[in-house]
Amino acid sequence: MKEKKRMAVNEGAGTKIIPIQWDATFFFERAVRSLDRYHYDKALKYFRRAVEYEPENPVNHCNMAGIMSEMGNYKESNEILKWIIEELDPEMTECHFYMANNFANMEMYELAEQSLVQYLQEDAEGHYLDEAEEMMGLLQYELERPAPLKNIKSRQGMIEHDQARSLLEEGKFTEAVRILEEIAEQQPDFLAARNNLALAYYYMGLFEKAKTCIQGVLEHEPGNLHALCNLAIFYQHEEDIESLKGLTALLVKTVPFHQEHAFKLATTMGILGEHDVARRHFMRLIKDGEAQQDPCLHHYAAVAAFNSGRLNDAERLWRGTMKLDPASGVAHYYLEQLQLIRSGEAASPLSYHYHLPFEEQFKLWEKSTDGMPDHLKRDPLVRSSFFWALRHGDKHTKLQVIQAFGMIADNEVKDVLRAFLLEPEEDDYLKKIAVFVLRTMGVQEPLQVVLEGKETVIEPNRVPSRLPEWDDKWEAVAQAAISRMSKHYDLVQQHDMMTLWVEFLTRVYPNVPKLAKPEGWAAALEYLTAKMHRRAISYHEVSLRYGTSIATVSKHVKLIDEACGIKEKMKSINSVFFSQQPKED
Repeated sequence: MKEKKRMAVNEGAGTKIIPIQWDATFFFERAVRSLDRYHYDKALKYFRRAVEYEPENPVNHCNMAGIMSEMGNYKESNEILKWIIEELDPEMTECHFYMANNFANMEMYELAEQSLVQYLQEDAEGHYLDEAEEMMGLLQYELERPAPLKNIKSRQGMIEHDQARSLLEEGKFTEAVRILEEIAEQQPDFLAARNNLALAYYYMGLFEKAKTCIQGVLEHEPGNLHALCNLAIFYQHEEDIESLKGLTALLVKTVPFHQEHAFKLATTMGILGEHDVARRHFMRLIKDGEAQQDPCLHHYAAVAAFNSGRLNDAERLWRGTMKLDPASGVAHYYLEQLQLIRSGEAASPLSYHYHLPFEEQFKLWEKSTDGMPDHLKRDPLVRSSFFWALRHGDKHTKLQVIQAFGMIADNEVKDVLRAFLLEPEEDDYLKKIAVFVLRTMGVQEPLQVVLEGKETVIEPNRVPSRLPEWDDKWEAVAQAAISRMSKHYDLVQQHDMMTLWVEFLTRVYPNVPKLAKPEGWAAALEYLTAKMHRRAISYHEVSLRYGTSIATVSKHVKLIDEACGIKEKMKSINSVFFSQQPKED
């Protein structure tokens, strides 16, 4: 009686009774509550009701299949999952993963593998990627073979990006560019790949492409630190002082938390001439436990200290570098330079690259009988300096680079030299040497070359010439000379020997002398080449090397000299190779 009175009072106060909403959401919530209490029968009942209210919602069906799986009804669960993927929503690719679980629980491993492979190859999100890889290991153990998996869609681009990064680290820039360009086209939101693509372009000296690529990254993410650092370097290259000033002011104030970002910013500050800022960032990194044993980092910090006038700090850091990496010789070289500067020699800012200066490296390689060491052939900084110099150096430097490429002789430098042959602005003499170097590397296919402003094709076993034919006897002379000169002469000198031989044949054609014994002519070519390059040589020495007589060598030298005018040729070659040396009286 009292209860009825209380209800009447409440009603009189204007209270409304809210009816229960019987919909899919209501039954879903009830199902989840039952699951939390491990009441699977009730949960299944509620999910069935949710399906009745929203039969077109695949999630409700999937939840029902999940409950059946929990209850051990794997077959019924898979029937629902199969119906979802085939009839209701083919885009719900996670159903393949659920089916694989069910098949595995039924010990139907072949079918489990099929469903799992389908999931990995079709699912773009990869929500169950870790679990799928774990299951793949289990199935491989049970089936005693690896799964026939072609690709993982959710990792599309990741594997390729890792591969491209490895190629960048090895200095194989053109190969990296091919991969990164494809990733950037297929996945424009993959900003790390686009940043690395810009970096690869920059290493290759393709500045406009690099800048366009970076601007695209910043359109997606204006605060991307890697892109901002790269853009600052591009502004510096273009001498865009106003743009650089504002961006540098922003970067100077930036203090990154992550080590990778701190290292990127430190190197950028060094390149921009903000050496004290670079030094502070490098020292922060050195204080980290993992980085304390990195000789490169100590060198970078030493260079930053040197360039900011802290010579004592630079010496201490280079001595630390020498202890960590005594074999490289880099720290030893810079410590010697430091002593010269302290004794009064003028100081210039140092590069942050962890290798000897370009000219110093060539001096060592020229002295060494083994040529360029293998670790330097793979050093990305060395390789990038070559790429840069080939595009932006003077003629003398470009000649050195082309020779260095002959020492490296991998697919990367072959591609670079092939591209160089098609540059219309490059010197024809350099291109002819590049052709010669490619041939010494074993490149025998026809080569497209722009010579004298016209595109032409140089066939295998031919040299650029106006001769209507190339006789086997002429080739025998050239090969006889190269086989002996390769041990004592660099590639440019060998090329000049070939050029001299072709010029002689061209001038006397069609009245070419009889070439009964190629060794006599080869000896004459070596003798004249040595003279053109101011190398000490005698008729006696060269006749012994080729097994011919002094009289024969002398006779052939006279014929070639009369036809080609060697004195003028000596002036031409000396102007290339000795332009930086005092002229002789």
